[in-house]
Amino acid sequence: MNRERRFNTFNGVFLPTTLSILGVILFLRTGWTVGEAGLFLAILVLLLSKSISMITALSLSSISTNINVGKGGIYYIVSRSLGLDIGGAIGIPLYFSQAISVAFYIAGFVESLKWVIPQVNTLYVSIAVLVVFSFIAYIGADFAVKIQTFIFIALLISILSFLVSPHWVPLKSNLVPHYTEGINFWAVFAIFFPAVTGITAGVGMSGELKHPEKSIPRGTMLSIGFTMIVYLLVIFKFSALRDYSYLIGEPMLIYKSSIIPALIMVGIWAATLSSTLTFIMTAPRTLQALSDDRVVPRFLSFTLGSKLNEPRMGIIITFIIAGIFLLQGTLNTIATTITMFFLITYGVTNLASGLEGLIKNPSYRPSFRIPWWVSFIGVVAIFFVMSLINMVATIVSFSLIVLLYLFLKKRALTQTWGDLRNGIWLSLIRFSLFKINSKEIYSTNWRPNVMVFTGNPKTRLYLTKFAAWLGRGNGIITLFNLIKGEIKEQIKEREKNWYSLKQFVEREKLNVFFEVEIVKEPLKEIETIVQAHGLGGLASNLALFGWPFDGENREKFVEMIRNILMLRKNVLILKYNKEVGFGMKRSIDIWWRGRGKNEGLMLMIAYIISINPEWQNTSVRVLKIGSSPREKEELKSLIKKLHMSAEIKIIEDEKSSPFEVLSRESKNSDLIIMGMPFFKKGLEKSLIERLRQATFLNRTMLLVRSADITDLLSGS
Repeated sequence: MNRERRFNTFNGVFLPTTLSILGVILFLRTGWTVGEAGLFLAILVLLLSKSISMITALSLSSISTNINVGKGGIYYIVSRSLGLDIGGAIGIPLYFSQAISVAFYIAGFVESLKWVIPQVNTLYVSIAVLVVFSFIAYIGADFAVKIQTFIFIALLISILSFLVSPHWVPLKSNLVPHYTEGINFWAVFAIFFPAVTGITAGVGMSGELKHPEKSIPRGTMLSIGFTMIVYLLVIFKFSALRDYSYLIGEPMLIYKSSIIPALIMVGIWAATLSSTLTFIMTAPRTLQALSDDRVVPRFLSFTLGSKLNEPRMGIIITFIIAGIFLLQGTLNTIATTITMFFLITYGVTNLASGLEGLIKNPSYRPSFRIPWWVSFIGVVAIFFVMSLINMVATIVSFSLIVLLYLFLKKRALTQTWGDLRNGIWLSLIRFSLFKINSKEIYSTNWRPNVMVFTGNPKTRLYLTKFAAWLGRGNGIITLFNLIKGEIKEQIKEREKNWYSLKQFVEREKLNVFFEVEIVKEPLKEIETIVQAHGLGGLASNLALFGWPFDGENREKFVEMIRNILMLRKNVLILKYNKEVGFGMKRSIDIWWRGRGKNEGLMLMIAYIISINPEWQNTSVRVLKIGSSPREKEELKSLIKKLHMSAEIKIIEDEKSSPFEVLSRESKNSDLIIMGMPFFKKGLEKSLIERLRQATFLNRTMLLVRSADITDLLSGS
């Protein structure tokens, strides 16, 4: 038999939530709160605590009505919204806070027991209660839920026995604070806040609710409203009973002021023990959910033979953790620890809900919808309160969360669902694109957005690597593999090539995008791709090709280049020498013919390549055959504008041909960059021949033709 989906709103959410809220704080710390803070500030403590829990409950309700909530409660909700690594970083502290809560409520029970039996051995009783309730949880949740119904009735009767006494007029001395040494408003808040943390109890049973999307919001809201009224009545009642000094120093006051004192003891024991039972059921379920998602070791979710799939291994682990805290901590110390853990969990829950509402993913369609800013108010309030309670503990807590996140991120956990982080990035991208599109691109913020027509990149790895170097300057690189044919005939081949290209990019650890396109006539359809590629202000500005001038279609290629230049796209052609490759990656030569359109792009490319780690020790030279003093100064000025280090060399040699000079000066260069002329119609063959002659040298060479409207160096 599967334990899934067997509880309703009342017994699955309202009952455990209410019993957790009407717990040890109600009986043992509410009078103390009034005595320390006074009536008015005690009400403020209550309202602030309830406001935080209410906003968190609203956020929980919103997210839980958008997804099919599984086991794990808040952990499940956060991990399905923010991702497994973030969810795990929150889920682990959440589990510990729930496990520690078991010790907290047992400590409260034992403290109250000493009123009746002062000589009782608190350690023995604490361990005995922990053993008994762990055994009840080990048997199964059905038995525990049945017990909670009777506990709830006993609890209500005990509260009524306190409230029906005649004292209802607050004493003047109890209206204002009377803090004892070491206590202030936020210290009172920290100790009182666990009173409202019970909202995690109902959500923690999420995997066993028949209709969690309905039960969680209904049961949680009803419980918060009901317990709010109860706490207000009890606070007023305490303020009317005795002077503040008695409230602070006499934890037995509620017992002594009841019509039937024995009922108060029953209520205290019912409250503390029911909360113990609640958290000893929910904590193992959180741990089981973490284990099922492989956030923690798999064995922690073992059911150890339970036919109802009860998290018995989790119960054993929870037993051990609770036992440790029972041995080490006092009630107030445990309360403060729980407060910090729960506040972090609540803060991230509100953050998830706020982000879901803000980015407006089409998949986010909760039936219980709240404005996104309400959740963000909860985030700010929670982290503000944390800093006021204990700044050191806040920093330590967040550091723990960050370390857990980094650890889980490094493990690269596999999740089978999408999370809202993609939606966040998409929203930011959309916002940024509109901003970029509304602004003119100036030379000061020009970056390469390169289309690389690699074909199969495995066979032209040099072209892919060169493109990746161009991306070093925060550029955008897209590899294109074009498959010739009809779509219906090549669709499977396209899918095969796409996955192959994906594996290639991941294996080579390239920060590039990639596309596989089916085309009928590659050279003609490249023109269409060049026009269509990019989005908004992120339109492509560079097309990179391998050497095309040795094949049959070289004249068609020239026509394509001419059209690309007319579309205001820069063109790069890399002639790679297989014998020497990129050499030692120590020298780049730029051959400058004079002030024109290519020099800015040539210098920019040389600079971007030189900032790559593989080229970090490279030297850049700018060479020119013959030059007037004015041209040399102009060249120095251009290099200075780009803030790059480059040697300028003017070659005075009227006897040798340009090709001879090139051969002599750059024979050992690892990369030679040269300008490329515009291919005028009717002169294609002669210009191709000139390029073939200019690139005769046995080195890797890059031809550059700039078509940018903006001079890349004008604003440098």
